[in-house]
Amino acid sequence: MKNIQNRRGFLKSAATAGSGLVLGFGWFTNQAFGATVVDAETINKSLDFNAFLSINPSGEIVIFSPNPEIGQGIKTAFPLIVAEELDVAWQQVTVKQAALDTNRFQRQLTGGSGAIKHSWERLREAGATARHMLMEAAANKWNIGITDVTTLEGYCLHPDGPRLSYADLANDAALLTPPKKVQLKNPEDFKLIGATIKGVDNEGVIMGKPMYGIDFKKEGMLHAQAVRPPAFGLKLKSFDATAAKAMSGITDVVSFDNKVAVVGKSTWEVMKARKALKIEWEKDRDLESSEDHASIFAKMLKDSEMTTRRKDGDVTKAFAEAAKIIEADYSCPFLPHNAMEPMNFFAHVKDNSVELVGPTQTPQRGQQQVAQMLNIPVENVSVELTKMGGGFGRRLNNDYALEAAMISSLTKQPIKLLWTREDDMTGGIYRPAAAYKFRAALDAQGNMTGFHLRGVGMFGGNPIREDNFPVGAVENVLMEVASHDSPITNGPWRAPITNFLAYAEQAFLDEVAAAAKKDPVQFRLELLEKAKSNPVGKLTYEPDRFIETIKMVADKAKWGKKKGVSQGLSVYFSHNSYVAQVAEMKKVQGKPTLSKVYAVTDCGIVINQSGAQNQIYGAIIDGIGHAMYGNLTFKDGKPNESNFDKYRLIRYNEVPEIEAYFVDNGISPTGLGEPALPPTGGAIANAIFTATGKRLYNQPFVLEDKKMETIL
Repeated sequence: MKNIQNRRGFLKSAATAGSGLVLGFGWFTNQAFGATVVDAETINKSLDFNAFLSINPSGEIVIFSPNPEIGQGIKTAFPLIVAEELDVAWQQVTVKQAALDTNRFQRQLTGGSGAIKHSWERLREAGATARHMLMEAAANKWNIGITDVTTLEGYCLHPDGPRLSYADLANDAALLTPPKKVQLKNPEDFKLIGATIKGVDNEGVIMGKPMYGIDFKKEGMLHAQAVRPPAFGLKLKSFDATAAKAMSGITDVVSFDNKVAVVGKSTWEVMKARKALKIEWEKDRDLESSEDHASIFAKMLKDSEMTTRRKDGDVTKAFAEAAKIIEADYSCPFLPHNAMEPMNFFAHVKDNSVELVGPTQTPQRGQQQVAQMLNIPVENVSVELTKMGGGFGRRLNNDYALEAAMISSLTKQPIKLLWTREDDMTGGIYRPAAAYKFRAALDAQGNMTGFHLRGVGMFGGNPIREDNFPVGAVENVLMEVASHDSPITNGPWRAPITNFLAYAEQAFLDEVAAAAKKDPVQFRLELLEKAKSNPVGKLTYEPDRFIETIKMVADKAKWGKKKGVSQGLSVYFSHNSYVAQVAEMKKVQGKPTLSKVYAVTDCGIVINQSGAQNQIYGAIIDGIGHAMYGNLTFKDGKPNESNFDKYRLIRYNEVPEIEAYFVDNGISPTGLGEPALPPTGGAIANAIFTATGKRLYNQPFVLEDKKMETIL
């Protein structure tokens, strides 16, 4: 922040012919740095402005978007916010992806659905600052007060009629000192925010333009693939690359970190040569199977030695005095991320610098990791970002980028590393398997007086969310966790932890509501009213917003009022947003079929209706597919499912109708890339129970009952 303060008012120069305004602002600070006049050729050619908003003499507005784009629409949403406050027509805006720049940006990453929440005010300030300076330049030209100047789609307007374009004013505006405070628009006056705007990359995606990391090419680069241990718990003992090195197009074979990499002139030649490698592996740790995991979980859930994450009241007394006790166990398997674009990265390691290009959700972390690994100053490692063909948390980890850098370092060549689909599915990093034991205590009136959750997982983190609903609405709560250290690598998977926990919790709450002889909607509303009027302990959620989403989805779905339709409700709070869903089942040829899902989301102000709707649709489809079918199993440390011929994904014709709505409350926006996935499994499971009378306790649902194949 000190560096930013020191740069206020920097780089001012006299206006020159064919020049334009480049307003420098800290993307993640509320104030502009200053302004500079540069020639149009520099603006159009340079990739070094990054955090600059530029206006060239033709009137084009160039806005750089710093965060990685993985399909969540951030490359459109960020510039849209700036353009709104700048008051320009969207057609005037050119959006460009910024490279990693740690001097100008903070939180230049994609993960946790936190980018919009973090940057909302800062982006608005950036656009409003530029607009103010342009208005001031116009006021000076017309010799009137700035309050008499208005703007409209890239023009400053005189109260008597004359107008000046932003391009006409750019040079004069560049000579002004940026204001310390600016007036932001009233949300009621938004023209772009909340509208339906197509994604800036839509045409490129449809036309198959080279936008993704897998498309990147550079003259002189070589191709590489790495062979990793075939099972988790094995390590490299020896290898013979004689046959591989003799094959056409192969330039080198190197080993590092229990891996053997083949380098060559084409991907196809490398793929053939890796099959000729003779590699011997040896056991390093116990080789675990899925059956082992089931036994480990069962033992851990019974073990009294657990870590307490939350304790309210006296749970032991609540259960001892309960009129009725409900118990249920839930489990979920490991899941791969299955991004359509396999992992890949380009790296060119030189004498004391590194050039990195590719798809990563955490470019700064990758930069730091490569610098540390190669003992190179971090400022000498550049990272250029490409569009990603899916991330879902997998590309938060930069293992594949580090592999590319290491191979380049060992071979002294620019390297393009590419994983195969089999590499992707068998090399980690997975959604961790987990299991939960829920218990609820009811009094004679059907009120929940006690809530006990035990969660166990295959990682060192916390497999529960101890501050989430229904915590805060129940007087006596106990939340406990334990973790198993597995050799199987795991990490974040879309909506970490809550992607399964929400299903288990919501399915269990429906079972508790049935035991209490209460409607599922009313049961939840009663609990939330208690959390609102008399909260127990710390709350991370706002009961009123929860209540509104539930009431709205019940209204949209006409809860309990439809004939021939079985409904299931689920509602969850994650990534600072609230999503309530109602799934509907209908009988088709005598078989229950998932026909429709209603979703109501409270994420505050919606930036782009098109992007928001697509995120809801995508999350629900993702949630349905993995709840119904997703299953990665292991035998002696080796994944059984290595490609889509064995791993079941949801199919296009299995997608039900989806209606998505948003709560219009004017609150500053929050996360949207992940929150609609967690409640989906619970809504489906609860609808299945309504339709069939069968409770589902484990995912994927098809393993609970083969008849579940007919649900979609």
